[in-house]
Amino acid sequence: MNTLWWLGLALLALPMLWHRQRRQRIRQEPLATARFLPRTDPQQLRVWRWTERLLLLARCLLIIAVLAWLADLVLPWRRDAVLIAAGTDSDWAERQIKQAGFYDASWIAVPGSDPLAWLARHDREWRSDSRLLVLGNVPMPAAPPRSRHQIEVRSKAPAFAQTEQRVVIISKRAAQWRAMFTALDGPRRYKVDEAPQGIAELVIWDMPQAPPASLRAPLWWAGDTTSFPELEKAAQVDGIRYAGSARGRVWASGAWPPAGPDAARRLFETWQELHYAPLPYTMSPQVIAATATATPAQSSGALRYLLTLVLLGLFATERILAHASRR
Repeated sequence: MNTLWWLGLALLALPMLWHRQRRQRIRQEPLATARFLPRTDPQQLRVWRWTERLLLLARCLLIIAVLAWLADLVLPWRRDAVLIAAGTDSDWAERQIKQAGFYDASWIAVPGSDPLAWLARHDREWRSDSRLLVLGNVPMPAAPPRSRHQIEVRSKAPAFAQTEQRVVIISKRAAQWRAMFTALDGPRRYKVDEAPQGIAELVIWDMPQAPPASLRAPLWWAGDTTSFPELEKAAQVDGIRYAGSARGRVWASGAWPPAGPDAARRLFETWQELHYAPLPYTMSPQVIAATATATPAQSSGALRYLLTLVLLGLFATERILAHASRR
């Protein structure tokens, strides 16, 4: 639909009509013997002429620049390129570039975590014979990407680094709660405290008294619902009541603390699925063939920023010339 804006080039006729003024001039020649000639009406000659040509040029260029900005003008100028996702190991990426034969291609560090989505927005910037290599942790898209260029994907799943999260347990049944976190194994470690120390990822409050207002956390597990008035009319899903509060998200269940390994596993899986955003699957290495009928996505090309500067300059020039013409 953006190309339809070029139909507005017909608007160039407006400044042209404004700058062609109709002048009426009376052509008279005095003669000494005019009194002996019969009376005749003066002849009028209509003359068309261009006026203020610089101002006309500025206004025509301003209209063309506005249409180019609206049509999102993009000139294919990129050749073979390597798109490197953020966080990709540089040594591994350099080896893959040499193996794929893209060492002489341009290297582009793609902002964000989805290089295929970035490519879809800038696909029109590449020439028709360009080849693309995508490296890094490439998320699996919902549908196969369609592009007018051949795309080779060499993805690598990131290694999970050891992380530590702080859990605060304030309960008379702290031993039962602590047993759940002791049994957990994996790259994510949990440090259990019985008193608030620093920023906690989870607070387990199993006391009838209300927690202090200064204690905050993204998630709370309430063993006693009387300490959280927000849970009185809270919704319930799978036996867990949840509500929002000024201290953070609050969960509560009458079956807590977990009585056995199966209950603890279900609680942990529910915590990971509902509280944390899902991690995307890494796309498998593959070569995506070019599709000649692929429609480029709506984009803001590299020329749009330059066209914005050109628009500002032309507008300022047009105003200066228009002001000077009135003096």
